[in-house]
Amino acid sequence: MADSLKSSSSPAAWYGPDMARQPESWTHVLTAAEAAALVDAAIELDRRGLDLMQITPDTTALPLLSPVLRRIRRDILFGRGFALIRGLPIDRLSYRQAAIAFWIVGMCLGDEALPQNAKGHTLGHVRDLGFDYAKPTARGYQTAARLPYHCDAGDIVGLLSLTTPKSGGLSTIAPSVTIYNEMIKRRPDLAATLTEPLYRDRREEIPAGKHAWYALPAFNFRDDRLFTVYVRSSIRKAQRFEDVPRLSPAQEEAMDLFDAIAEDDQVHLDMEFQPGDMQFLCNHWILHSRTAFDDWEEPGRKRHLLRLWVACNDAPPVPEAMFDYQVRTAGNRPGGIIAPDGVRHAPLDIEDGGAGDSTLRQPEPAGLRP
Repeated sequence: MADSLKSSSSPAAWYGPDMARQPESWTHVLTAAEAAALVDAAIELDRRGLDLMQITPDTTALPLLSPVLRRIRRDILFGRGFALIRGLPIDRLSYRQAAIAFWIVGMCLGDEALPQNAKGHTLGHVRDLGFDYAKPTARGYQTAARLPYHCDAGDIVGLLSLTTPKSGGLSTIAPSVTIYNEMIKRRPDLAATLTEPLYRDRREEIPAGKHAWYALPAFNFRDDRLFTVYVRSSIRKAQRFEDVPRLSPAQEEAMDLFDAIAEDDQVHLDMEFQPGDMQFLCNHWILHSRTAFDDWEEPGRKRHLLRLWVACNDAPPVPEAMFDYQVRTAGNRPGGIIAPDGVRHAPLDIEDGGAGDSTLRQPEPAGLRP
């Protein structure tokens, strides 16, 4: 198998220092007119009392911004795999209006908002809730810990930065295509190891008739395209099940090399979020991480990002094996985490993401209009 692996020439096979030298190629700073149009649209939809789930690309017209978002969508799905949209003036918006503005952009970049946990939440909250990341059911975004490089579900993951921490919390991304190419150059045997199934923990988000774990390689292929699905914490946590095969030394060595390449300063790209920044990544080509952070004591100042997972009907077809973990959308796309009851909603309160029963009322973040 190692002899048959070939490097990918995908435009997503970039190196961090090259991207750092050309931020204008992947950053779109909203013009005053574009920002005003988005703010006006969010305020109007808020005035109409629409639930986020009722907002679609057809709900509002953005003639000024739509061509820009179409270009960004192409870049994410068929180009470098990521984009940063800067300059949403969240100080002119309430918390709900900021969420609406983010949702509008997400629905222009994708075709469907996807459930991010077994509760069917289509709007996620990335915020430290004091959870222990070592526990099997804990999700990293509920902690202040450093997150290793990983990918989420769906075609695109989006983040809106509402408030930033006292220190740390740097966003960092790594191109999985570059990692694969580097592994082929350095250790093709270990690259081949990651084309074999890895067992992963569903973290108690178990669809009817399925095991508490599932098996999927890190490197998957379809139509000469590489699709990477990598969350090492879920692979490690699956070892708690007796019926899951033990990780082999070759698998551990392969993942160690994968992580080392992602963490190499010559590979990954760092970004420091500002309030109002919107980052969008293609999960198939780009891994993301963040550094640990120190947060503020005041509830309204604590680091808080909103998150979207979206499906794109015109994205490249994915390998069939990816549907064991994710539901299949009407557009035959990976559809996020399968909620047993099938009910989707977009909570504006911070909820615990399916790992318990607590709900925290969201305080108005500092800097947003009352």
